[in-house]
Amino acid sequence: MNSFFLHLSIADWVNDAVNSFVTQYGDSFHNFSTALLRYVLVPLEGALRALPPWLILLVVGAITWNATRRLGIAGFFVLLLYAIGCFGLWDKLMQTLALMLVATVLSVALGVPLGIFTSRSAWLRRVLLPVLDIMQTLPSFVYLIPVLMLFGLGKVPAILATIIYALPPLIRLTDLGIRHVDADVVEAARAFGTTRWQLLVNVQLPLARPSIMAGINQTTMMALSMVVIASMIGSRGLGEDVLAGIQTLDVGKGTQAGIAIVILAIVIDRISQGYGQDRRTRRLLALRRKAKAVSRVPYKVAATEAGADESATGHTSSHASQGGVETGGLETRPAK
Repeated sequence: MNSFFLHLSIADWVNDAVNSFVTQYGDSFHNFSTALLRYVLVPLEGALRALPPWLILLVVGAITWNATRRLGIAGFFVLLLYAIGCFGLWDKLMQTLALMLVATVLSVALGVPLGIFTSRSAWLRRVLLPVLDIMQTLPSFVYLIPVLMLFGLGKVPAILATIIYALPPLIRLTDLGIRHVDADVVEAARAFGTTRWQLLVNVQLPLARPSIMAGINQTTMMALSMVVIASMIGSRGLGEDVLAGIQTLDVGKGTQAGIAIVILAIVIDRISQGYGQDRRTRRLLALRRKAKAVSRVPYKVAATEAGADESATGHTSSHASQGGVETGGLETRPAK
């Protein structure tokens, strides 16, 4: 049966190509990795860990309130993050947050311009969309192989693997949001003599903001989902505890770290969704909630007063049916 198939293997060819590429450009990748680690990731992580926890909780609460305009949700999120500190995972939370922030910022810096160029070029869209399909189809573990070959173990390859995994949704949704801007609005802006840059910055990007923010939201969630996988190649943080729990069958340790990751995902998701709406929409929603909350009280008061009036009317009519009732100093008697 095996003799029916011809022997075909590309493993040696791929290994030779990768080895020659690493030999030629290995120093450049090492310098980039060192610069990213020294000037971006380590200072950010050190700053987050040096700040007092209460200050970070206040900042998160203020950002949540500004995004959602709901004080209850902001307070609830602060309590959830405080619970992570009670688990003894605050430092690991800051490490994970720093890793995810760097990966998300780099993904946005790459994804939004690529999405803009894709929306303007049909040729680039035809070339890029199959590549994005492949990036979203490949298992996340596959991304670890090339970054390990180029950068070795550590936090920087974890960031780059996260970027590769989380980048496609942002490119797709940026392209989709710009291409779905109303053609009449674009035509009206061109009629007023706007340049291509003014059209993009003042018309297309503001109208495509909900779609772009949805892409950023998806990119952030996918970056957070890579936390556990990135811990396999040397990144620290909450994913390290989940991986240790799996390796040592310590269910409690893995569960605590998993709950912390879920809490962080919920907080970031709600904040990014809130900022996906413009300020006017957020204010209108906040005003509607306030008006709805205030309107419930007069209804209750009116219902209580109506019930009291009905009971008083019934009480008066019962007395009137029994005999004479004095009203306004006049005596009335039932007809005989």
